[in-house]
Amino acid sequence: MVRRGAYVLTLVLVAALGLGAVLWGRQADAESHVLKGSKVLVWKDFLGVNAQFLWFSPERYQKQIDRLKALGLEWVRLDLHWDQLEPVQGHYQVATLDQLVNKLQDNQLKSVFYLVGSAPFATTAPTGVPYQDQYPPKDPHVFANRMALLAERYPSVDAWQVWNEPNLLGFWRPVADPAGYATLLTTTAAALRAMRPDKPVVAAGMAFFSEMPNGQTMFDALGALGIASLNTVIAYHPYTQLPEGNDPANLDFIAKTTALNQSLRAGGVQTLWTTEWGWSTYTGPKDAQDIISLQGQADYVVRRLALMSALDYDRTFLFTLSDLDQRASVRDQSYGLLDIDANPKPVYTALKYFLDVSGPSLTPGDPPSADQVPDGLFSIGWTRADGRKLWFFWSAQGGNAHLPGLASATLYDPLRGTQTPVSGTGGLTVPVKSNLQILLWD
Repeated sequence: MVRRGAYVLTLVLVAALGLGAVLWGRQADAESHVLKGSKVLVWKDFLGVNAQFLWFSPERYQKQIDRLKALGLEWVRLDLHWDQLEPVQGHYQVATLDQLVNKLQDNQLKSVFYLVGSAPFATTAPTGVPYQDQYPPKDPHVFANRMALLAERYPSVDAWQVWNEPNLLGFWRPVADPAGYATLLTTTAAALRAMRPDKPVVAAGMAFFSEMPNGQTMFDALGALGIASLNTVIAYHPYTQLPEGNDPANLDFIAKTTALNQSLRAGGVQTLWTTEWGWSTYTGPKDAQDIISLQGQADYVVRRLALMSALDYDRTFLFTLSDLDQRASVRDQSYGLLDIDANPKPVYTALKYFLDVSGPSLTPGDPPSADQVPDGLFSIGWTRADGRKLWFFWSAQGGNAHLPGLASATLYDPLRGTQTPVSGTGGLTVPVKSNLQILLWD
């Protein structure tokens, strides 16, 4: 998501985020959603974060790393910009990157790096136009060579991702070009595999669900071009206004991602990631994302993570670890789990509570049987590594759930950091809130 300098809003972004949706409101007789994971979930393997460590001094990003490790997580996704690494052809500026890669090794973090943007000598941008780096390179082989050189120099990097969001104008000008990106990916994947055959190659994370301004999707176009035969990791960035979708009257995130993931798997995709998603706490002026509070960000992130845990993803990367300075757009400055000084925001605290209660791994399980639940209930069952049963649940409607098969349990609220014993005869009555809660029982 991060773009240096001015942020350019495109028609596809406006359509994908659904600017008419402004409230997580009450819905009459809203549909309930019961999800169940299909595989064991290990948080440190499943959940990573984006990080802009190169924006900070080593002392500052070490504090960010320490906060990340305190969550029990170890995957980071980092951005590299070709125009910064090689501002003049053949003259590389990699000293700070060398130091960063060593730091990642020292801290035993796993990394995926993506290279994006064209160096000044390589861009197809017409002379004198702005955003020179946002145009694709004249020769894909030159870009591929630079990624291979990076892979050679940094053998400890765990995966390499080719470009970022080429379906958006802000990363691929003057217009989204599936054939052009397919050529870049094919050429670069071959170069990376020749250099590091043991390291995964990740296709660019597509913005949103890969929509393009012409109404088509990049995934459909790339599929028709045979990209699945490359056997790269496929990724997209499911930003939405709400965790459950864009429109409170049509909470379609589960249906939309399920259909897309099934289509990608049927087309031959073996490994599927989401390499960005999250919400900013910017205070305006209003951009594509609705303005939400610090508590709202915490609420949205843990709700979305609960949903994604039970959907068909192999790995997901939250955007982003730390707030950024004025080099980023106003909105992009405030997506962090941490503030600019590496202090936890409410979203960090809620996420840590969520992960602590969940434990290091989860096995698919069933939610408790209920004879009364509010409309619009989101319900996800798991079994913890210690054998205890766990239930993620919430509803915009609020209300109560009656669980006749349980006599006692513990109710956790990640937003408030509370832990409440619940007991009763004839079953449990559990309050249901609009934010995620976790019920734990034997």
